[in-house]
Amino acid sequence: MPRYLPEPPAHPDSSRGRTAILLINLGTPEAPTAKAVRPYLKEFLSDPRVVEIPRVIWWLILNGIILNTRPAKSAEKYASIWTPEGSPLLVHTQRQTSLLRDALAERGYGEVRVEFAMRYGSPSVASVVEQLRADGVERIVALPLYPQYAASSSGTALDQVFRVLEARRNMPELRTVRHFYDHPGYIAALAESVRAFWRSNGRPDKLVMSFHGVPRFTVDTGDPYRDECLTTGRLLAEALELGNDDYRITFQSRFGRAEWLTPYTSEVLAELGRAGTGRIDVMCPGFVADCLETLEEIAMEGKETFHTAGGGDYRFIPCLNESPVWIAALLDIAEQQLAGWEIPVKTQ
Repeated sequence: MPRYLPEPPAHPDSSRGRTAILLINLGTPEAPTAKAVRPYLKEFLSDPRVVEIPRVIWWLILNGIILNTRPAKSAEKYASIWTPEGSPLLVHTQRQTSLLRDALAERGYGEVRVEFAMRYGSPSVASVVEQLRADGVERIVALPLYPQYAASSSGTALDQVFRVLEARRNMPELRTVRHFYDHPGYIAALAESVRAFWRSNGRPDKLVMSFHGVPRFTVDTGDPYRDECLTTGRLLAEALELGNDDYRITFQSRFGRAEWLTPYTSEVLAELGRAGTGRIDVMCPGFVADCLETLEEIAMEGKETFHTAGGGDYRFIPCLNESPVWIAALLDIAEQQLAGWEIPVKTQ
């Protein structure tokens, strides 16, 4: 087998140096069934960036226990948030891709391709990158849709891009977006989403900002994720003019027995419930699109936890999704990455 893949025939427009922006999200099973969830979970949990346990030990745990018990339970959770259009994460990612494509065209960047891929599941990073190369794309901006960098999110997404390209004889130019946790447009989009919610629903006694968790040891060994989450939370609180007692920053989605980042969202929700808090609003700033972790874990399970502990009104603030302010921020991030490349720009 040759070391490098054969290159596609020269594209008729290859002399123009086509440019593409590749948005990368986590992924989703193709259906809310155990049969569809199992291969998705296997791919996800087999990633050494996601689970840093010795491979032999983890292979036995994953294949002997988890993949025989977890798919059915996860399928029930997916079924509770599935829409007529399909997976919320997939639907929102498709819409964000289309809106960014339109926004770039309005700025005169109609020659720039905008596509999306999923780190796990379909469409895969490999299939999309290979199609871009076959279409004559010579410059790629890889933009993981994770505001805060973690090795298990942005890191593995970029790993996959590098892995696909390392098999190419003729490498395209590549730019990567590491994070955008403190980008002014992103913070402004978060703040506006909260203000809009409060204009319609009034203000809560407490705002809870729940970020996805990671094992504590990954931060102790150099992952910047926790600091970036705390910075996002602080900047958002400042934009909303909140006092220190007006909000809490927490971490969700703990998996396994190891210590993860604290405070845990579930424990804080129970604590606020026991304190008789009249109303809390909960949001997930680390997700730019609603998905299983926001719609089921936070909007549903979190509400039950808070109410069971004695809390009052519980409201979930949706993710940025297709918010015009977020699309404007995404456009700004994309344009910053395109700077310096010779791209045909059409003026109005």
